[in-house]
Amino acid sequence: MKVWSLFGMFLFILFTLSAQQGDLTQDWRTAGSWLPPDFSFQDTSLPMGQRVEILLHQLTLDEKLAMMEHQNPAIPRLGVPAYSWWNEALHGVARNGYATVYPQPIGLAATFDVPAVKELFSYIAEEGRWKFEEAQRDKEYGDYKGISFFTPNINIFRDPRWGRGMETYGEDPYLTAQMGKACVQGLQGDDPNYFLSLACAKHFAVHSGPESIRHSFDVSVTPRDLWTTYLPAFETLVKEANVQQVMCGYNRLDGEPCCTNQHLLVQILKEQWGYEGLFVTDCWALNDAWEHDTVIPRHETYPTAADAASAAFGSVIDLECGSGLPALKEAVKLGYIDEGVIDDHVRKILTARMRLGLFSEEEMYRWKGGKDVQVEPLDYFSLSYRMAQESMVLLQNKNNILPLDLKKYKRIAVVGPNADNDTMMWGNYNGTPYHTVTILEGIKNYVKKEHGPSVYYDQACHHVDGLYKLPANFDREIAKCDLIIFVGGLSPALEGEQLDVEVDGFLGGDRTSIELPRIQNGMLRKLKKTGKPVILVLNSGSAVALDWEDENLDGILCAWYPGEAGGLAVADVLFGKHNPAGRLPVTFYSAHNDLPPFDNYDMHGRTYRFMTEKPLYPFGYGLSYSTFSYSNCEFNTDERKFTCTVTNKSNRPGDEVVQVYLTNPQDPEGPVKTLVGFERIKLGSNMSETVSFTIDERFFQSFNDKDQTFEFRPGTFFIMVGDQTLEVHI
Repeated sequence: MKVWSLFGMFLFILFTLSAQQGDLTQDWRTAGSWLPPDFSFQDTSLPMGQRVEILLHQLTLDEKLAMMEHQNPAIPRLGVPAYSWWNEALHGVARNGYATVYPQPIGLAATFDVPAVKELFSYIAEEGRWKFEEAQRDKEYGDYKGISFFTPNINIFRDPRWGRGMETYGEDPYLTAQMGKACVQGLQGDDPNYFLSLACAKHFAVHSGPESIRHSFDVSVTPRDLWTTYLPAFETLVKEANVQQVMCGYNRLDGEPCCTNQHLLVQILKEQWGYEGLFVTDCWALNDAWEHDTVIPRHETYPTAADAASAAFGSVIDLECGSGLPALKEAVKLGYIDEGVIDDHVRKILTARMRLGLFSEEEMYRWKGGKDVQVEPLDYFSLSYRMAQESMVLLQNKNNILPLDLKKYKRIAVVGPNADNDTMMWGNYNGTPYHTVTILEGIKNYVKKEHGPSVYYDQACHHVDGLYKLPANFDREIAKCDLIIFVGGLSPALEGEQLDVEVDGFLGGDRTSIELPRIQNGMLRKLKKTGKPVILVLNSGSAVALDWEDENLDGILCAWYPGEAGGLAVADVLFGKHNPAGRLPVTFYSAHNDLPPFDNYDMHGRTYRFMTEKPLYPFGYGLSYSTFSYSNCEFNTDERKFTCTVTNKSNRPGDEVVQVYLTNPQDPEGPVKTLVGFERIKLGSNMSETVSFTIDERFFQSFNDKDQTFEFRPGTFFIMVGDQTLEVHI
């Protein structure tokens, strides 16, 4: 009885003091701050859900709300460290000091090598873990120090003018889905209870420029385009890859900002697909819903920040990348959002952090077997080198001039704005490599090792302006050479995310023209007039119209933004050490005029799936130093299994990317053809291999525009691989 009396007196005093302070409810909610801490949430023998609840119920309301902004503050009384959710790993750990830089994702897509991409992202996750441990030791908890990555970007690269297309896996939904799935699985690992790191599918959804108006742009698409082009990759990552974060985009869809869009986030993502992971806003995207800006137009669909916060956090958004904590607090104070809803969000956030091992040392280091276990460092550079090799796409090879026979040349000219440009090779959303091999260095090193010809270098021109002054002896030096390699194209300083750029052919990070910049085309014409063979090495993150170059130059190699080892890979292909097998993940159109308006998201006339004009280089295109043939094509209707035999008819070993396409005449509004299976295989000289693909049943379905559903319509289908077409009846 004495105990209860003391407890009653204690409660009386507490209520009295709270009432005197004026906000009894709020102070009672924060009462956990003076209770003795319960550290059993660190006990790994307890079920994880129980541990989360133990921690959750010790948090004050203010602490819970702070967890919902990307920079989670420390809670010293509970031993909870600070943590930032914002990190990037688009093609290597980014913005966090020295780290391996792999080829840009558009180049990774060109490899058509799903197992290699999965391995690459597992390497990235492990390197990210090492850097995270280092940051923890140094007590650095800011942005880009964590192991939750805002990667991958699986938006469809519907138009080559979009500056951020280089971050994607191209224009095809199936290729994008398979590459994105490999990325997620590599980053998150295969432990059933713990994640190596967290991946994030972005930007949900229907997001691909224009960059200059993305904060106010309202996208409108047909249900057919939404479900057959823009959503399939997201659905695959949710249902098949267990992606743990989905980020909503900056744009509006059908009038509503994506980060408050109930149709997208609730009806599709949560209810139809059963997504249970974290819903994350793009950084400061929620501000666009309410903020008025006289310089950059915004959506302004909500009258106040609290209203916007209520629409987002009162629904399914769990975590804001931004600085909207005051607005969230105001929304709760005004009663717009119930604390039970806040608990639901924070419960998911704490669970994700716990599955990363952030609340106990035992869990933190379990990925490598313990805190003091020494792990052999992975050979990151070698993998970057191999992936750069695999990404190279040979576009033109007149008279089989490639691979170059070094015995034929006494002096080679290597010129162009990208030849000795290391930052170009890193792309965007990149780390800083310990060492970069430029294309000039790669060529010089190769010919020196082979005791080949001498190399003359000059920049020759800038990317877009005419300010570069050629040296007086340029023409004389070129005349002494018997081969010219021009390394040009684009630059991540010109195409990218919302750049402050307005020059000929480029605006705000996007492109206004898809042709090679005029100054470079002019230099190539000048070099062609010398009568020397001219090879173009093209660096870009997007398709470039190369009609004149294709017709007049001797060879064209697309090298993308190839990462830190890209110079070695380019030299290997030019001189024959590596047999190119990269294939285009985007259509290379013949001219700018072939494209529909940039701000029109209708897929009609776009990409290989819906265009009727003949492109310069089609999706999936790429030459090889070997010759392959296809035979014995068969399809098992019951199993939906397609098989064929691929033969390397040449005396040179090489990789072939087997690409299977399907045409569905029962759906006349559907794509002309669509990719339904692919595999990169290695074949020795004069060797054959039989490959098989189980084609997903959804590819045989037609979209019902009236009901907005998929349905099977029996009839004749056409399956194509190589130069073979198989007619099947189902």
